[in-house]
Amino acid sequence: MKLIVSILVLLGQITLMAQKPIIQGHRGCRGEFPENTLPAFQHALDVGITVLEMDVCISADGQVLVSHEPYMNPLYAIKPDGTPVLKSEENTLNVYKMSYSEVRKFDVGSRGNPLFPEQKKVFAYKPLLEEVFQLAEDFRKKTGKKIYYNIEIKSDPKEYAVSQPATVDEFSEKVWAVMAKYVRPEFIILQSFDFDVLKYWHKSIQSGHFSRVDLSALVTRKGPESTCADLGFTPAIYSPNFTSLTKNIVNDCHLKGMKVIPWTVNELSDLQAMVQMGVDEIITDYPSRTLKNL
Repeated sequence: MKLIVSILVLLGQITLMAQKPIIQGHRGCRGEFPENTLPAFQHALDVGITVLEMDVCISADGQVLVSHEPYMNPLYAIKPDGTPVLKSEENTLNVYKMSYSEVRKFDVGSRGNPLFPEQKKVFAYKPLLEEVFQLAEDFRKKTGKKIYYNIEIKSDPKEYAVSQPATVDEFSEKVWAVMAKYVRPEFIILQSFDFDVLKYWHKSIQSGHFSRVDLSALVTRKGPESTCADLGFTPAIYSPNFTSLTKNIVNDCHLKGMKVIPWTVNELSDLQAMVQMGVDEIITDYPSRTLKNL
């Protein structure tokens, strides 16, 4: 009898462990270090994060760089002359119109970010995607940990040929070329709000032009049914704003074979709600705190 009880307890513990979602570091760890920078990704890895979430843009000379927006953000960017970027200047500081050597001269960490008062103030620049891969792959080799990447192609139809390449094909090809050089495809998630991007990747994977990576549909409040209908296929991942999720939506996605990865979950009460719903992974600005509270 004691043996049966012990086995049941053990099975219960295993089940509870299996229900814990994987934690992704949003833009590295935006709440703790300057977003989308090498210090942020290094810190995320150091505290135990195994999935790095990030955004990519393209410079004028065709380099794939890690940045949430295709301009210099006046909230925290500092110009090469040491003065802060002003709100009136942001549209003129379009990274798609700047060479990467120009982009790299901007400091995006020393001022901090007023929206994230706990964020460390350290010098940082917008790195190339390959630099992030090199950092994380070196960490993987040293530690033996499997490191995954959730990469968002920052694309908006209104911005085609303005702050990004004229076509999603060109944008995607540049990103894939860097991915294919540095990371095995099974360790990559490719996400986007622009469904034309996801359609291009799906077509390229189906044809064998790209190796298979997990495609993630980023949505704000679009449900899984309309997401799949608009895409024309069922993506590997449904990634909504966490405030739009319900247990029924999570169950529906799982029945369709989709993982559920909500963004951006920063409060403990919201974290607990997502765990109760049974989401697969969680994107957060505060990976250190989130890991401790799981």
